[in-house]
Amino acid sequence: MEADIMALNAQIQKDSESIHRVLDEVGKVVIGQRSMLESIIMGLLTGGHVLLEGVPGLAKTLTISSMAKAISVGFQRLQFTPDLLPSDLVGTMIFNQKSGEFVPKKGPVFTNIVLADEINRAPAKVQSALLEAMAEKQVTIGDESYILPKPFLVLATQNPLEQEGTYPLPEAQMDRFMFKVLVDYPNKTEEKQILENMSSDSVAEIVPVIDKDQIMKAREIVNKVYLDEKVKNYIIEIVMATRTPKEYGLGQLENLINIGGSPRATISLTRAGRAHAYINGRGYVTVDDIKAIAYPVLRHRLLLTYEAEAEEYTSDQIVREILNHIEVN
Repeated sequence: MEADIMALNAQIQKDSESIHRVLDEVGKVVIGQRSMLESIIMGLLTGGHVLLEGVPGLAKTLTISSMAKAISVGFQRLQFTPDLLPSDLVGTMIFNQKSGEFVPKKGPVFTNIVLADEINRAPAKVQSALLEAMAEKQVTIGDESYILPKPFLVLATQNPLEQEGTYPLPEAQMDRFMFKVLVDYPNKTEEKQILENMSSDSVAEIVPVIDKDQIMKAREIVNKVYLDEKVKNYIIEIVMATRTPKEYGLGQLENLINIGGSPRATISLTRAGRAHAYINGRGYVTVDDIKAIAYPVLRHRLLLTYEAEAEEYTSDQIVREILNHIEVN
């Protein structure tokens, strides 16, 4: 077993270099935002969808389009609006006069990376169509279902400030996102670098570094990353503590959590933990890997009570208390 882990470790150290080349390539136009970049990469490595939340102007759209160029995959940007129809997303049936039959005209969702810009501005029927694509990797046009290409990933953005004209995402759809990443402002040094880059007439060009076949091969390796029984138990304890905090000596959270993490949270912690280890050139998952991805994996899966909102508790604060309390056994 130890020899296998060492061999896998050596292979991943070599293979993960291509991932860092992608990060460096995107870094030519996107300054900072390392957490956002790594979250998108982990989504690609696991097939987990990513929701980016942040105010306008933080390079969310630029990051996603640059990432698609760097990995040489199909990319479509969809601006979600209140008048968007499901057919605008998945396509529709059109009549072919030559054959006398209706044939499918596939929509923009038939690509590798879909940027759902301002996802919470689309109505329920569009969200339902997107949910099928996210959950089943297929869409229905007319009476037929059509498989989406591989890899397929939804990268969605939403603005936390403007609520007028928005439709809150249903819990079932929120749970389909592996990560919810809070995109923050750059620091002073990064802001200065952005200023200097924008004052230049020359714009850095993103060139492909890897392709979709390499991504699919990397996914196979990520699935092989070793997960020790202690780390498995640690993941389960974290998720169970979100459901029954009192049993874990966290009685102060009992009246703050309405609904805890679902089994999909356990799966996402496991898959994301493996991807995080891969990015860091390791063939095994550590507790620190789980702690690093716990916030973006859990923050949108915990439904808080009115009492928590009244006391201005956030999901991140609750996750922090759980991580501080749960020990590795």
